Amino acid sequence: MNIRMSKSRVRIPAGLRPVRFVMLAAVLVSGITAVTDAVAVGTRRIELTRAKDFKGGDLKGVAVDSAGRVRAGFSLGAVTVTDGTTVWSALARPDGSVLLGTGNEGKLVEVRGAKSKVLSETGSLVITSMVEAWDGAVVMGTLPDGELYKWHKGKLTQLVKLPDTEHIWDVAYDKASRSVFAATGPQGKLYRVDATGRAQVHFDAEEEHLMSVAVASTTEVYAGASDTAKLYKITGPGRAGVLHDFGRTEVRAIRIAKNGDVFAIANAIKSSRRAPTRKAGSGSAAPVKSGSKGKGKGILLRFSSDGTPEELYKDNSEHFTALELGADGLPYIGTGVEGRVYTVDAGHNSVLLADTEERQIGALLMRGKTHYVASSDPAVLHPVRSVGGADAVWTSKVLDAGLRAHFGRLSWEAQGKLDLSTRSGNSKEPDDTWSAWSPGLAAAGLIKSPAARYVQVRARFARDPKAVLSEVTIPFVTDNLRALVTSITTSSAGERGDGIKASGGPITDKAETKLSLKWMVENPDDDELRYRLQYRLVGTTHWYEMLAPRKKLTKKSFSWDTSGLPEGRYRVRVAASDELANPPKRVKKHELESDVVLVDNTAPSLSQLRVTGRIVRATATDGVGPIARFEISVAGTDEWYPYYPRDGVFDQQREELDADVAALAPQGRVMLAIRAYDQANNYVVRNITLK
Repeated sequence: MNIRMSKSRVRIPAGLRPVRFVMLAAVLVSGITAVTDAVAVGTRRIELTRAKDFKGGDLKGVAVDSAGRVRAGFSLGAVTVTDGTTVWSALARPDGSVLLGTGNEGKLVEVRGAKSKVLSETGSLVITSMVEAWDGAVVMGTLPDGELYKWHKGKLTQLVKLPDTEHIWDVAYDKASRSVFAATGPQGKLYRVDATGRAQVHFDAEEEHLMSVAVASTTEVYAGASDTAKLYKITGPGRAGVLHDFGRTEVRAIRIAKNGDVFAIANAIKSSRRAPTRKAGSGSAAPVKSGSKGKGKGILLRFSSDGTPEELYKDNSEHFTALELGADGLPYIGTGVEGRVYTVDAGHNSVLLADTEERQIGALLMRGKTHYVASSDPAVLHPVRSVGGADAVWTSKVLDAGLRAHFGRLSWEAQGKLDLSTRSGNSKEPDDTWSAWSPGLAAAGLIKSPAARYVQVRARFARDPKAVLSEVTIPFVTDNLRALVTSITTSSAGERGDGIKASGGPITDKAETKLSLKWMVENPDDDELRYRLQYRLVGTTHWYEMLAPRKKLTKKSFSWDTSGLPEGRYRVRVAASDELANPPKRVKKHELESDVVLVDNTAPSLSQLRVTGRIVRATATDGVGPIARFEISVAGTDEWYPYYPRDGVFDQQREELDADVAALAPQGRVMLAIRAYDQANNYVVRNITLK
């Protein structure tokens, strides 16, 4: 989302969480005619122009491509699968039904029309994968017992229990050799199984788990590993090479195109969960192919016939859980955090086709007459009813103005005819307190939703299902909130960072006449602020201006030169005004008075110097005080040594020196220099002679 200023056409990018605002003094945009006295004049704009701006809301029959265009997408139906919460695998049957493999007791579920029923239970925990094999038989991989099952003519039988296997992650069928290939763990073996159930190890990987498999021909099989995310090309029993190392966690799925191109999705994902196991502590730390709640990063690559890789799509916000090639030859991807479906073309233009209400896409079926999206949490099978359609609707995510806002003229860029409407509310999630959707606008017009912090936009494609929406603009002004000056601090060369006055501080050749003033401000609506500074002597009531008459101070700091002021104790006042962003009648101000500030530009006096033996006595007096430091040196040496006052603490305007200088001048006639400092680093030097 972008925020624009009313006078400037320079775009200022900003994310929705949190929305950042930049204020300018500007006129109201045309169409805002009624604004209360509590509204700031600075106009901001919410602009939706990029793909991520249009995502996150509700896509019904519409899609969002990577160029930031909303157009026709999947219109999904929904069949709830009551006999499962997760779908791990799916298979479309020639008779129009769909078989689903679930994650609760490994049930085989049939969906026909709008109804679902359990055909059989494998006794395993999960049916991970399914493929149609010999004479229409359906072969299913399971875990955690490493068993292959066959469903044929209404009967479920065990085809084989694979040795050294707990997890069968994926299965693929080779028509030429009439064999099923099974990718397994925790020994990382790829098995080849014939119709009689005879199993042979076709490839033994170094990794613990082979998670995916696809057959290109009798002599070429591809397998994806975990946890190194290597894609193997296997050209015969025991003969394999690494086609690509993704440098990630897993190769989740592989598909082979008709022209021989290989598509593969891989993830970098962390999850504390393990694959289901019957006995506590019995399974290895296997990856979780479905049902993982961990976020990850997904990537889709295509490999040409010569093995050249091409990155088609990458998502750093969620991992990929399903891959399918459609009849159009395009890859389709399902995600595992937001339950979304993407496709991407040869030009790398990705399209968000569907955003389901469920959390994860378990399987995609895109090759038959009817296409399906199988999702989990809860388990739902979504038939793709159409692409686009008269009831296609795009609803934006909730847009945050930061404060209560009055909205202006809604405008948009589109090819074709659309109807746009809005609704608003003050809760982060839309609820019954939000306004109803406003009447649809066929052309740009004033937003009629009431003032609120949050707003949503909805576009209906009923008048033109082929319309394309590419930009939405919502001008608004927010309530003008007062900025508060919360603290004022002063510092000079004689102060430490914690604000405690140091005894003399760093020694310089001249007094410190400048004080650094700083203040903190709470500015809830980010108005540009102007500051005015004043000072007064403690004990008086008259305030004097610190700044030149026309000086416009917008920084939260100022260097105050006190060289021309009488010594004394002062207070500083900082006034903040939002007049640079608002007309005079709507300006709001706040001021804060500082603690006492000491101004002292005159050196102390040093009197009553006298000597008794090797004891030097003197009295230092300052007009403002306190005295901060005594130093004594042998005159001309420039080696100064500090001495405490008689009472041991520098805390008064008058301090007495009673110093034993025997160590400094043990015997003989010598001239000493005595130096006294006040807290502002002013000092005086007097000499005295010891005999």
